[in-house]
Amino acid sequence: MELTGSRTIAAPREVVWAKLNNAETLKACIPGCEELTGSPEEGFEAVVKQKVGPVKATFKGTVTVSDARPPESYRIAGEGKGGVAGFAKGGADVTLTEVPDGTELAYAVDAKVGGKIAQLGSRLIDSFAAKMADAFFENFKAQVEGTDAEKT
Repeated sequence: MELTGSRTIAAPREVVWAKLNNAETLKACIPGCEELTGSPEEGFEAVVKQKVGPVKATFKGTVTVSDARPPESYRIAGEGKGGVAGFAKGGADVTLTEVPDGTELAYAVDAKVGGKIAQLGSRLIDSFAAKMADAFFENFKAQVEGTDAEKT
C-alpha cells in the first residue's frame, strides 16, 4: 500500500530538517509512541502501542534513516514486531522544498503488515495506515510551528 501527500510548514527548511532528525520530535509525532531512542546516524529503537480494529499490540522495532541529502530529502523506514498480532514495516520518502510560506514537506509512504493484523482485511488496514500517516504529519507540522506546545 502506498500513500502520498504534503504539508506546508511555516518554518525555514533547515528548521524542518533538524526536527525531522530529532528523536524527541519524532516521538511526539508518532501516534502511540511510548519510547524512541537513538539518532539518525545510529538508528532509532521504538516502542509503539496501537489498536487496529479488534487487535491491540505493542510493537517493538527499529527506525532507520537512509539516502539523506540535508536539508532536502531522506528516507525514513521502520519495522516492528507485535508478537502474536504480527508485524508492520514501511517507510516514507520525505522531500523538503522552500516555498513562499515556509517549507513544503512532501511524502510517499509505503507500508506492509503480516500476521493476525493482515487478516483484518486490506480496507481496514489501508484506512488505518492513512490515518496514522496523516496524524504523524499533522503532529509534525504542529510541533515545528509550535502550535501544539501544550499537548503531551
